[in-house]
Amino acid sequence: MTARYSHSFQLILGILAFCSLFTLSIRGQSANESSAEAYATAGQQALAAGHYSAAQGNFEKLAQLEPSIAEVHATLAAIYFKERYFELAVREVRTALKLKPSLPKLDSLLGLSLSEMGDFENALPHLEKGFKQSADAEVRRMCGLQLLRAYSGLSRDSDAVQTALLLNKFYPDDPEVLYHTGRIYGNFAYVVMLKLHDKAPNSIWMLQAQGEANESQKDYDAAIIAFNHVLALEPNRPGIHYRLGRVYLARFRNTQKPEDREAAKKEFLSETEIDAGNGNALYELAQMAADDNNFDEAQRQFEALLERFPDFEQAMVALGGVYLQKQDGAKAVGPLERATKLDGDDEVAWYRLAQAERAAGNRDAAQKALETFRKLHASAKEARSPRPAEEITRQQLGSDTQQ
Repeated sequence: MTARYSHSFQLILGILAFCSLFTLSIRGQSANESSAEAYATAGQQALAAGHYSAAQGNFEKLAQLEPSIAEVHATLAAIYFKERYFELAVREVRTALKLKPSLPKLDSLLGLSLSEMGDFENALPHLEKGFKQSADAEVRRMCGLQLLRAYSGLSRDSDAVQTALLLNKFYPDDPEVLYHTGRIYGNFAYVVMLKLHDKAPNSIWMLQAQGEANESQKDYDAAIIAFNHVLALEPNRPGIHYRLGRVYLARFRNTQKPEDREAAKKEFLSETEIDAGNGNALYELAQMAADDNNFDEAQRQFEALLERFPDFEQAMVALGGVYLQKQDGAKAVGPLERATKLDGDDEVAWYRLAQAERAAGNRDAAQKALETFRKLHASAKEARSPRPAEEITRQQLGSDTQQ
């Protein structure tokens, strides 16, 4: 793994927290106390101003005058680390720990420095300790990021994935964490797929993986070939007709060729013949009926689907939409209210609920639902991340949506 990690100076500041005590610690310890005190003061001032090169020079001279003071070596180690002189940082950390093993955070700094040097084997114990035991959020974060690098460098992919999962739990909104953990997941998936290809290149599992990969890359023709190959080997394999239907439906949205939509419908029907409990296939068939303005049939299918899967949120939103199309807004309120409770961020559900409440004569409830929709819709435009690839066709706002 070649990616570099940013070196937050918060960790360094924590290690340097005892700098203000240097003058007191040095006073009376040597005949050079005046010079030592001057270097300590100048070094602290340079650090406070962010002038690390000047701080380095002062603390190097201070270390020559006061080689037995652990805090001097610890501070110098932190400066070297900040300036990416990692071998020098390791030397100073070890000197400081030898003089005073109780100094805080130096064990983590040692692990970070060794990892930056590529010495992952020796870095691991220190990084693992910092990640698992440190109460300092920034120390834990940096040790975790470096653990990703060390585990990957040692080909310990499973350990890297486990650490990535914990990092995402501890720092769910941290951009750097999200970037590096995403790389770990992608790399792990690639390694597993390579192994599958090597061990079983012509297996159903490999063909299915190829089909899904082609589908995700919008290479619909290749995906159709791969999924049909799976069915040639195992005609009644559950889920494959559904995936084919999704591919045809996606291609239809690009090409608008009616034959693609008909092929999708045929595949969804075939899936229900193999697996009558495939709610996603039943949902897509009901949605197709709604798209064809066959609202009575769509209502029947969505209602039957929700009897089997009462928490199918998108089916509730779809059924509410069908009721609205049939001018039965009061009947739409129930499923749409339930949908907003299952997924409070579904803006389509809130918009349709506002329409339903208005049709039912509930003006206050309609206004409240509309205000919630407006907030969600604004955040979707400004900051919300795109949804991952969906397993079903999600309900959409109409072109006539009023805000």
